[in-house]
Amino acid sequence: MITGLSRAGATAEGAGAAEPVRTARVTGLFYLGMVIASVLELLVVRPRLFAADDPGATLAHLAGNGSLARAGIVLEMLMVLTQALTATWFYRLFRPMDAFAAGGIAAFGLVSAVTGLGSAAFLATAAEIASGPVGDAPATVHLLYLSSANLLGVGAMFFGLWLIPMGLCVLRSGWMPRPLGWVLIGGGAGYLLGAFIVYFAPEARVVAELLATPAHVGEFWMVGYLLVRGVRRRALQEAPRDDAYTASPAPT
Repeated sequence: MITGLSRAGATAEGAGAAEPVRTARVTGLFYLGMVIASVLELLVVRPRLFAADDPGATLAHLAGNGSLARAGIVLEMLMVLTQALTATWFYRLFRPMDAFAAGGIAAFGLVSAVTGLGSAAFLATAAEIASGPVGDAPATVHLLYLSSANLLGVGAMFFGLWLIPMGLCVLRSGWMPRPLGWVLIGGGAGYLLGAFIVYFAPEARVVAELLATPAHVGEFWMVGYLLVRGVRRRALQEAPRDDAYTASPAPT
């Protein structure tokens, strides 16, 4: 009987350990989707449509590449969707460790997603004007693309901010390597500072890009770890728990 109880306890413990691993891998899938959509839209599609110094060329690119313009809008919408899902699943993953920091990931991530939503609306409006030009169409679509880029630019503050509590959760939980936690915190701070530098000192844009490098390293590291390892199973039983989350309800 004792052996049976031991086996039942081990089974329950294993099931409990498997749940954070599953949650981590789902979070990693959403995060990977966000990274892929971001890279395709910002580094592949947008440069082929937006000519920074030539509004006429921007209009011509949109009018002549309608399918590509629509693909850019869809990719921007996917960025929004996957970041919102990633933020909420990070909250689900880390809430047992630190509800406040996990809430920070969710809150900052959702605000960042909302800035992407506004950017997608600007792109959609630009594509619509390009398909049926009205007024000063070249200037209008150019302005909309600039507005989209700057909305993402100022929204980068919150992208940097969501990495900081993410790193704190890594350190607090022990579920991932501690160096990853520090890279995320440092990268988030650098990304946040870079968002201000871009507008305060535009000639120092290269500095802002360098400051963002640790953030990119931390993101790819986090995505890879979530997908491959999930979390450290041994650390599941050793990590501290947030008292507000784990406290048992008072007897009635």
